[in-house]
Amino acid sequence: MNKVCLLGTKGGPSIRPGSSNPTSSLLVLDGHQIVVDCGLGVTRGLVDQGMHLKDVSLIFVTHMHSDHYLELGPLLHTAWTAGLNSPIEIWGPDGLDAYWQAFLASMKADIDLRIDDEGRPDLANLVSIRTIGEGPFFQAGDLSVSALRNLHPPLIDTFALSFQSDKHHVVFSGDTRHFPELAGFAKGADILIHEAMLEEALPELMAKIPNADDRLMRHWLRSHTTASDAAKIAAEAGVTALALHHLIPSGDMAYAASDWNAAVAPHFDGTFHLGHDGLVIPLD
Repeated sequence: MNKVCLLGTKGGPSIRPGSSNPTSSLLVLDGHQIVVDCGLGVTRGLVDQGMHLKDVSLIFVTHMHSDHYLELGPLLHTAWTAGLNSPIEIWGPDGLDAYWQAFLASMKADIDLRIDDEGRPDLANLVSIRTIGEGPFFQAGDLSVSALRNLHPPLIDTFALSFQSDKHHVVFSGDTRHFPELAGFAKGADILIHEAMLEEALPELMAKIPNADDRLMRHWLRSHTTASDAAKIAAEAGVTALALHHLIPSGDMAYAASDWNAAVAPHFDGTFHLGHDGLVIPLD
């Protein structure tokens, strides 16, 4: 079944009692199983969707914030211990390879031991890290992937991703502030998975983070998109469905689905999905 699975839907790297997990997704598209972002919890999320970790072969990381790549190394290592014996191709921004090399160094004693004691292949030889560039950058059969540099300061190498096959078109906004060019990038897509925040909820959320100051609030406001603006992008793009992802806040009992619906409904009249961990959205 062609589908999008939102594995972790929380914006930001922290987790608290009752909260959802940071960002990760699984896209199943015409025979391809594609992991998009690897925030904390991605490994468990993939297994909960019935995926055998030894079958992981294609991963995309949208940008170098920890809630999008913190668990990339542990995912790959766990897949290796689960029987991975074939190449994995990973696409991400410049700097991702340095993270991977540092992870291998941190786990060298364990990896060397398992190679020697258990007869496993060298994990380093199974993984290829490649750098995303704007425009079309990946082709495998009828699957093509394109990137659009979005606006998520202070980072520069941060991307929206478009996945197209003969039958389907799926777009991930990545983390971005309101970005009108995204509408053209997502034109006519089956679904746009867009990050979103409820602006009225931010002061209360800020009060729960004692080790940050007003710079965090400024980051939210200059680097992320409100739910209403995400809905406007979806409408302008003419997408069939919109799914809100990377939610700020997420799991806050003071704000319900009705608050998100109220932000979206005046601007977008297509199918709307409010993200939650484990949400499966069929594409067929």
